[in-house]
Amino acid sequence: LLLAVLLWAPWRALHGAPLTELSGDQDFQLFLQRNLEFTRKIRGDVAALQRVVCDTLQLCEEDELQLVRQDLDIAQAPLEQCHRRTFQAETCFSQIRAGLRIYHGSLATIRALLPGHAGLVETLQLDMANLSSNIQQQMEDLGLATVTYPTENQDPVPTFSSHFHHQVGGFFILANFQRFLETAYRALRHLTSL
Repeated sequence: LLLAVLLWAPWRALHGAPLTELSGDQDFQLFLQRNLEFTRKIRGDVAALQRVVCDTLQLCEEDELQLVRQDLDIAQAPLEQCHRRTFQAETCFSQIRAGLRIYHGSLATIRALLPGHAGLVETLQLDMANLSSNIQQQMEDLGLATVTYPTENQDPVPTFSSHFHHQVGGFFILANFQRFLETAYRALRHLTSL
């Protein structure tokens, strides 16, 4: 909770300032550093859940599960605007927020799959919501366009035809989310070097 409060520190408004001019701005750099740490924490929590899936369900290798994956409807949030070659901060931030929203809902699958780890899943969902809020606040402070997603119309939780498909679906939700977080982390780190 203290981390969430620290990350909600008020930011000096920088309305309309071009992003390249913010590279030396201390508030923007502080935002990036804090949220790099926050993203690293979330990645660690996802990795912990991946280890639980591997240890308890014996689902560890993605290659072995590719055939089953074809039968599953697992969302993979796009982050093409966050790659260095096509990088655009405004759309990258928006894609990170949209992806966090998708994975936030998908984690209900993990909570149902691993009821003994519901506390970790709930902490992860809270951290994701806080990271999304931090990014939205920073976008507003920078004068960038933001989209606020209604909480009552979240994406539906994936459904599965069997318990095994539920297990494999949980595996791929975590694997996709981990890749998403790695790209988001690299994008935030890239901004620190502009």
